[in-house]
Amino acid sequence: MRPASPALVLKDGQREVLEALARSPTAAHREVVRAQALLLAAEGKANTAIAGQLRASPTSVAFWRERFANEGLMKFAQVRKGRGRKPEIPQEKIEEIVRRTQEERPEGETHWSCRSMAKATGVSAATVQRVWHARGLKPHLVETFKLSEDPRFEEKLVDVVGLYMNPPDKAVVLCMDEKSQIQALDRTQPSLPMKKGRAGTMTHDYKRHGTTTLFAALDVLSGTVIGQCLPRHTNNEFVHFLRTVDKEVPKGLAVHVVLDNYSTHGHDNVAAWLAKHPRFHFHFTPTSSSWLNLVERWFRELTDKAVRRGVFRSVPVLVAAIEAYLAAYNKDPRPFVWTASAEEISEKVRRGRVVLDRITA
Repeated sequence: MRPASPALVLKDGQREVLEALARSPTAAHREVVRAQALLLAAEGKANTAIAGQLRASPTSVAFWRERFANEGLMKFAQVRKGRGRKPEIPQEKIEEIVRRTQEERPEGETHWSCRSMAKATGVSAATVQRVWHARGLKPHLVETFKLSEDPRFEEKLVDVVGLYMNPPDKAVVLCMDEKSQIQALDRTQPSLPMKKGRAGTMTHDYKRHGTTTLFAALDVLSGTVIGQCLPRHTNNEFVHFLRTVDKEVPKGLAVHVVLDNYSTHGHDNVAAWLAKHPRFHFHFTPTSSSWLNLVERWFRELTDKAVRRGVFRSVPVLVAAIEAYLAAYNKDPRPFVWTASAEEISEKVRRGRVVLDRITA
């Protein structure tokens, strides 16, 4: 008859650690069971009794005791090589899924789905989903981009970012642009209100009642916005808005304006107006770089919160809604803080050019 194993000896502090693990609601289940087994072993209970109480095998209990006696708590949570759950699919299959996702396309389609990749590689769609999730692959999504071809890109980038991160004294920095062709859309049927278990609804079709153009200038420091809706989008309207800005900005302050290269902004009428107002200084963003103009971020807020889900039966109703949002926003403005340096942006653009050149070569 095999003699009973002696009571497990616990050193100072080991009992406290094991007791904490045995009660833990967040530790791995295998660690909780092992801690409970070792505590029972320290009480002198036999391996078979411990196994029966914890629904484990006596062999496992004996292995836990032996390992603890040799290593203590040093490698308690570590799963030894060759033990634990085995991979469901071989590494070669995982690499095949990743390679085909990045380098190939399904026949006649623009991108892979879980099911099409599963069919092509002979695994389940759930397996494909796990591989994509682990590698951060999202074939169903695509992000738009365009690298600027402006020969003065670096110069303009440094100029604009410098204004954001180190604005000049006794001056205001305004991000200015126009949001043109804002449509006054009326729904063909009344919308239904939101209620428990159902979102608000609106018809997918609409009636058009005309458009307006919003000219806006965002104060980089305070976050306030000077805005004005005008019927057209020409140099005359732009000069009209510049006069409005001139009245709004306190005298004695220089006005640095960040804006894009739209032809209206460089018209002779605009140049003539600037010559008469020397406190205004234009800083143009590089071509195809509207993301450098912070007012574009504010335009997105306006669209999401005041325009997209609105019902406008006429252009005056639309203009009134825009002006109401503008007034409410300026009561509690929140500046958009620019954090990326010109060097960081330039390096990212350079990496993008290298990749693009490699693809098009």
